Amino acid sequence: MASLDGLKIIGYTRYPLSSLLTYNGVTVLHYLLGGFGVILGCGFSWWAYALGVLYLAFAFIQMYVLMPLWVCPDCVYYKLKDSLCISGLNIVSKTIARAGSVDHFARRGEGLWCHNNLYLTAKIFPILAILPALILNFSADLLVTFLAVVGLLLFRISVIFPKVACVHRRARNICPNAKAMGL
Repeated sequence: MASLDGLKIIGYTRYPLSSLLTYNGVTVLHYLLGGFGVILGCGFSWWAYALGVLYLAFAFIQMYVLMPLWVCPDCVYYKLKDSLCISGLNIVSKTIARAGSVDHFARRGEGLWCHNNLYLTAKIFPILAILPALILNFSADLLVTFLAVVGLLLFRISVIFPKVACVHRRARNICPNAKAMGL
């Protein structure tokens, strides 16, 4: 156990199921609402569906395929016995990727096409795509969808990362995201 401003912090080897469900639930909901918002904002045309489906494919692939292939093999949770990370993707990674080096874990944030940038793109794209549609073609449904997607992003940044995920992460001392948040 460590201390952070008087709070006792536990580095989880196995995150509780509630944390795993919260993290993945917010992620999936963000992507689904984002894809729906893109389609709704573009007026349900054939190209709106194409853009929405492309966004959903990109978002889910970067999170649930590329992360276990590129990031997880270098994470401490890949090597910890009986471990379960906040996303549960260390389990998936162990079945589809070879172990990497914990020394390379910080590379997830290096370069233009790094996984951190892909992850941020998946979170921010629907907001940037819905905003002009909201201005040009206002509707209450689109506004609610936009606010929900923004709210999910803010919830992730202000609650999930600092209070549920990163603060309890065993790899927080080598994670570029945790360092950026001062954890």
